[in-house]
Amino acid sequence: MNYTGPVYRPPYEANTLLLEVTVGCAHNKCTFCTMYRDVQFSVAKAEQIEQDLQEAQKLYPTVKRLFLVNGDAFVLSGNRLKAIANKVNHYLPEVEKISMYASINNIMHKSDDELVELAKLGIADLWVGVETGLGDALDYLNKGASLADAEEQLERLNRAGISFFYGFMFGAAGKGRGIENAKANAKLINKVKPLGIVPTTLNTNEGTLLEKDIAEGSFKMASEREVLEEQIKTIELVNVPTYYMGIHVINSVSFDAELPKGKQGAIDRINYTLQNTEDKVLNSVPERHSI
Repeated sequence: MNYTGPVYRPPYEANTLLLEVTVGCAHNKCTFCTMYRDVQFSVAKAEQIEQDLQEAQKLYPTVKRLFLVNGDAFVLSGNRLKAIANKVNHYLPEVEKISMYASINNIMHKSDDELVELAKLGIADLWVGVETGLGDALDYLNKGASLADAEEQLERLNRAGISFFYGFMFGAAGKGRGIENAKANAKLINKVKPLGIVPTTLNTNEGTLLEKDIAEGSFKMASEREVLEEQIKTIELVNVPTYYMGIHVINSVSFDAELPKGKQGAIDRINYTLQNTEDKVLNSVPERHSI
């Protein structure tokens, strides 16, 4: 199997077969991110994709799930994705779902008919990095789409029958705005009803605009206490059936839960951390070393 440069996938896709269809990230301008900062975006050649699928057919003929890499593979046109899905279904007929990272912009550039066709070919469980439900915070993060765009495009996925996971970051709105951010995220989550919600925590990556703004004082990071309180409030306010998928290593209290069934247990778990952590730590901004 051919892989170029750094390869990232969600923790939950650890046992999923990875197929490279793009290299790097098509947007690559987010205020906080360096994942593909030094990688030139490109599209994998159809011949290479087919060769990889032929190899996968020999090695993993009964695989059930496929994840397309890299950064935002859903940026490919509807026609390209349909061609890839058809090849996947030919060489790996037991694959039930073809998943990948997707941005709001990626969805925006596909017609309703294309989305429906992609769903029929097995494309599902898109990992969509929304990051925050607050419009001004989203603008600052420079994701390339507005809050109104996010709501509209996620609803289009629902209508097309493409399941998705809602990715967001605790602390994304900065110091003093954690509860506000929690309310905004919960409002959007309750409206668009994702299959799962996938939180990480905003961190400072070297060489980003975020790092520069923190150094200059124009952006202030939320304390550990604020992050944990935001986590609690988010879980409290989400009232649609979904999975809380929070095992990323960057989260201080890392766990999964089924909502609303496991809501109280999740809140109790975070409260336990709040009650058993020194004020010195809770009032600080801990270093986090991973996206």
